[in-house]
Amino acid sequence: MTTISKYVVILLISLVTLLISCSSNDDINSSATNYTSVENVLTNIDFQGYAIVTKNGNDLVRQGFGLANEATTMPQEYELAYRIGSVTKTLTAAAIVKLKRDGLIASFNQTLDEFDAEFPNGNQITIAHLLSHQSGIPEYQFVVENAYEEGEVLDEDDIYDVIIDLITEDGLNFTPGSNKQYCNSNYLIAALLVQELSQMPYHEYVQQNIFEPLAMTNSYKGTNIIDENTHAQGYLNGHPNSTYPMSIPFGAGDFSSSPKDMETWTNAVKTNWFTEAEQAEIFAQNVPSGYVDFGLGWFTTQESNTTMYWHGGDINGYWSMIGFIPEYDATIVLLSNKQDDTGAQRNTFIQQVLANEFN
Repeated sequence: MTTISKYVVILLISLVTLLISCSSNDDINSSATNYTSVENVLTNIDFQGYAIVTKNGNDLVRQGFGLANEATTMPQEYELAYRIGSVTKTLTAAAIVKLKRDGLIASFNQTLDEFDAEFPNGNQITIAHLLSHQSGIPEYQFVVENAYEEGEVLDEDDIYDVIIDLITEDGLNFTPGSNKQYCNSNYLIAALLVQELSQMPYHEYVQQNIFEPLAMTNSYKGTNIIDENTHAQGYLNGHPNSTYPMSIPFGAGDFSSSPKDMETWTNAVKTNWFTEAEQAEIFAQNVPSGYVDFGLGWFTTQESNTTMYWHGGDINGYWSMIGFIPEYDATIVLLSNKQDDTGAQRNTFIQQVLANEFN
């Protein structure tokens, strides 16, 4: 297994690529010198969106920064919708857990050939490999985006065929279980598995089994073009940038949600949505201090004695992050409508807040 990023992972993507960032002790000490509050960190990184950070039952931040729509001067709001990008993956992983609870899968170690006998190398790839990005399956996103730009619209079944073609032509990127590489293909396949085994459309399954029981009334499959009356406008370099073909990130990044609903979801995961036995399988264990590792749908970051479980997302015009820190009963929800191509805002936030507020 490869070493995962020193100190903090930067999730970039236009949904996708995991980049690795190293931070020296000098960087951490510098952030400690300048640190005054979570709100100050968000202001300094020029955060635009809605932020919630709690600690031991108290709000450190619960407010909007900037505007949700600069043309209409709509404010950032607790119940406004934002694209959440790859935070969707936490929902897809939870849907797989629900399938296991209901006996529709026997184990996370079941291999893909049990569900599709024709899947190339399917006898080597487990469900756990998918959810922890250890499958070696190549990324489909750029191929499908290029096809879309040429006028070809592909649905999730078409994209599944593209993934099979990529493996057939070029093989896996590595032997399953021998490495970790963040890849949307894993979660599109997982979402299709939810659909096949439940005999229910993926988004409907998530709606019935996660959103409705938790009263998450403003979470839904994202639309190609947002409704500006109920959804924050996304921006890139000061220009609206919220249009995206949502068939592409199926199961990997296609939900919109509100700060309220993401707080509800994060708190549910922090408390009792998963059983203790499920938590032991889902969250990466024994992560060294200063490192982050993949679990099944969640990252684990360890800094000294502080453990943070989290996921981030990036999609045209938006970036997001949800997470929790058990030692401090902390909840973190950041939904931004200002695209950050470098991931620097999320990276700096995690680095400074973990080093100073929660240690």
